[in-house]
Amino acid sequence: MSAPAPLPYKLIATDLDGTLLRHDETVSERTRQALAAATAAGAAHIVVTGRAVPWTRHILDSLGYQGLAVCGQGGQVYHAGEHRLLTSVTLDRQLAGLALAKIEAEVGPLHLAASRDGLEGEVLVGPGYRVQEGPLPNVLMDDPGELWAAPLNKVYIQHPTLDDDALALAARQVAGDLVGVTVAGEGIVELLPLGLSKATGLSLAARRLGVTAKDTVAFGDMPNDIPMFAWAAHSVAMANAHDELKAVAHEITASNEDDGVAVVLERLYRS
Repeated sequence: MSAPAPLPYKLIATDLDGTLLRHDETVSERTRQALAAATAAGAAHIVVTGRAVPWTRHILDSLGYQGLAVCGQGGQVYHAGEHRLLTSVTLDRQLAGLALAKIEAEVGPLHLAASRDGLEGEVLVGPGYRVQEGPLPNVLMDDPGELWAAPLNKVYIQHPTLDDDALALAARQVAGDLVGVTVAGEGIVELLPLGLSKATGLSLAARRLGVTAKDTVAFGDMPNDIPMFAWAAHSVAMANAHDELKAVAHEITASNEDDGVAVVLERLYRS
């Protein structure tokens, strides 16, 4: 009997929004089957998302996902099967406050929200901040001082007139030595601990699984996936991806609505 063919990649890293998830926050049956076939062949699947654990857990539970997940833009490594937070990196609130002051001095007043640390961390939303419609819970914040009252994973910023890319560029130019800045989705510009990215969280999780960057294929759709793409051996951007991500991807697949993850996995893990 011949030996089984070696796996093309031992680790499959997928973003959630705009990548694994369709617009209705579900995963198609085709994509479920493609992931099941790849994991049955011996590959591991790991979710790598900008969402913090409280906004990710219900999706992982609905998928029957039992493994590790990288959440909070790389700041959290979460064990879905045990509902346990293994590692968590928080934002230095003093540095974040200084960064915000410098950004506002450059572009004017910002609308703010923030994600608190922990398994039950709330997302606080300040006046004027546009929250995307959907089931994700948030808490309205009347007193700006509430923003800094407990440890945070990240701060979200919006501007009344600047688009996401322009706001992120301005923030990096004046505060990039204090905080990380990334665009994670439409209307979602985030301030993070300096040096933190999906790549740092994924490398930690991969080490726990005994795999490396050269064993990894990564899927994503937004600029916050760029560090993960740089880390992984092979990177796949969705057809609906931001142009900045498409520019650095090894290949472009179909959109999240058209089973783009499945299209690639079916090719890579043919039985």
